[in-house]
Amino acid sequence: MIGDKIEALLADKGYDADALREELANAEVEAVIPAKSNRREPIPHDREKYRSRNLVERLFNKLKNWRRIAARYDKTKESYLGFVNIVSVLQWTPFVHET
Repeated sequence: MIGDKIEALLADKGYDADALREELANAEVEAVIPAKSNRREPIPHDREKYRSRNLVERLFNKLKNWRRIAARYDKTKESYLGFVNIVSVLQWTPFVHET
């Protein structure tokens, strides 16, 4: 079950649907989704958690700069995830190690 793996789902306004919110509530997952502007009764969301979504989006953007990841050249999920790990370490290293 998805509720055993995550505590909250951070998504943009495009995912603001009653069916998705209901499914997340049934799985006991917090929906951190801002309400669309045309929603009659806006549903509040945790703005502090929603700000973290930007960090995730920027990470995916940096990973996609590597053509091998964006085009998914690797045939197996193990080799693909291995290369994602290598690129993640390469992106992370300058922040923790000064040259």
